Amino acid sequence: MSIEKQVDSGRRGLLVATCAAGGVAGLATTGALVSTFQPSERAKAAGAPVEVDISSLKPGEMTTVEWRGKPVWILKRTPEMMATLAKTEDKVADPKSNKPYTMELPSYCDAQTRTRKEHSEILITVGICSHLGCSPSSKFQAGAQPSLPDDWQGGFLCPCHGSTFDLAGRVFKNKPAPQNLDVPRHMYLSDTKIVIGKDEKGEA
Repeated sequence: MSIEKQVDSGRRGLLVATCAAGGVAGLATTGALVSTFQPSERAKAAGAPVEVDISSLKPGEMTTVEWRGKPVWILKRTPEMMATLAKTEDKVADPKSNKPYTMELPSYCDAQTRTRKEHSEILITVGICSHLGCSPSSKFQAGAQPSLPDDWQGGFLCPCHGSTFDLAGRVFKNKPAPQNLDVPRHMYLSDTKIVIGKDEKGEA
């Protein structure tokens, strides 16, 4: 066999090996891309109901969970906090929640407490201001404070444009926010377990 044929044969073998390796790499890259485009478990769960255990939540405390990419507050109100709702009734813009933001107040919720009557102390609300979508801060301490009135009973303050909400998530009059905070559909599996985004009628 001539030297030329040996060289050609060697080059051909090298070319085949290189193409094969490139093909494997290409398949591996394609697999990675396909994997990247697959929806993550987090994305799949983004619209699904969320189960929350509130057994460790103490009176006066609030916890936050994520549902559909939004913060949902769960506040366990004290008897003193509950008593403030009657005091703010004539100061809020929509005391009966007749003008919903993005969702209607569930029919099983009391208009003043904005919660299920059998669990009236537990406020469940989406922590998104109805003005421009900022997330308000909790201001549970009563009394005069910066950016709050002297007769403040406790509630929430939006840091973006100063909208204030009472301890039922109802917006006060003459504020930039036009509507109360949303109350999502929810149900209790037990006294200490809540499902956000689902009730007896099905998923929200």
